[in-house]
Amino acid sequence: MSSLLHITNGDYFTEKLRSLPLKGDIITWREMLCEGKTLTSVGSESFWKARFEFLNKNYKVSKSWFIEKTLKEYRSLCNHKQQDEIVLWFDYDLFCQVNMIAVLSWLKTHRKYAHISLVCTGKEDESEKMYGLHDLNDEQLLSHYEDKIDLTQDDIEYADYVWQLYCSDNPIRLENLSDYSDFQFDYLSGAIQAHLHRFPTIKNGLNEMENHILWLAVEQKPANRQQFMSEIHKKEAILGFGDIQYERALGRLKPLFSSFRPVRLTKKGEEILENKTSYYSCLRDNDVYLGGALKYNFLYNTESSRILKL
Repeated sequence: MSSLLHITNGDYFTEKLRSLPLKGDIITWREMLCEGKTLTSVGSESFWKARFEFLNKNYKVSKSWFIEKTLKEYRSLCNHKQQDEIVLWFDYDLFCQVNMIAVLSWLKTHRKYAHISLVCTGKEDESEKMYGLHDLNDEQLLSHYEDKIDLTQDDIEYADYVWQLYCSDNPIRLENLSDYSDFQFDYLSGAIQAHLHRFPTIKNGLNEMENHILWLAVEQKPANRQQFMSEIHKKEAILGFGDIQYERALGRLKPLFSSFRPVRLTKKGEEILENKTSYYSCLRDNDVYLGGALKYNFLYNTESSRILKL
């Protein structure tokens, strides 16, 4: 068995990695831990039970699909015990960074003596554009691989600590973290900030992403849903979400739209965007988790950039 193992952020990139002249086996981490309830004990029975319940309820993921796609790949990871070198391939966005710290938490417990390194993309040049692994060509990917970051035990311990905080029932402890720069995770701080902005704002009960969605409808006046979705992807790149997650967000906000062809808000939608009224009571759901915290038990104060517990 190879002594090198690659863990990737998704199927699309796994296929790309297979085409590169690199040794080693590849495992795909098929999860989106940035959404729904998470437990600290990655890989435990209770962890997978909570994940399946969330994915089944909100994304209609069947048990057979979950076993075939997610659990089989996880078991394959469990069976790869011989590798003394593990390379993680994860992007800069919230989606990938949360998966990354969860994987590192698992590795800290189950692969104590492995040498772990990280290939992570984001800012590639002087422009403001952020690049994902899938944006890079073969030459760039191989160059990133040569320059991969060797994680220290302190780095791994820190990733595990951030994961524990992400899974706690109070995001204020996560908000108070300030020592990111002491560790080798260039994009973790930005991703955690994006996570904290997912709690509803005091002003109108919508979070940052939901407000951006309404703002885009007014500012860009998209001709149809497809154009609208494209604009949302551009505006919300830091989240790393796919269409399926934005469709779910649009489902929550649907009463605020009078039309999706062209995209237009209702009068109430415009009033909420202008902070004249709040949508909090319509959205409040005691079963919506962000990590370990209930989304609607906290409010984000955009003036002070602080989270308040209700």
